[in-house]
Amino acid sequence: MSDIIESNPAILGGKPIIKGTRIPVALIYELIRLNYSINDILEEYPHLSKNIILTLLNNKSV
Repeated sequence: MSDIIESNPAILGGKPIIKGTRIPVALIYELIRLNYSINDILEEYPHLSKNIILTLLNNKSV
């Protein structure tokens, strides 16, 4: 999964983010917990792809 997640101490204090963005992985999990649909998330963050979100959800060990 390292192809979509990165951690850099210079970005958000090293928290795992979606590669190429400043979007924390934890934010996606939080939105799902708040009952956002994948489509809702894509509306808020149109530069993400459905594939990225599904990959995160299928690998919650992050």
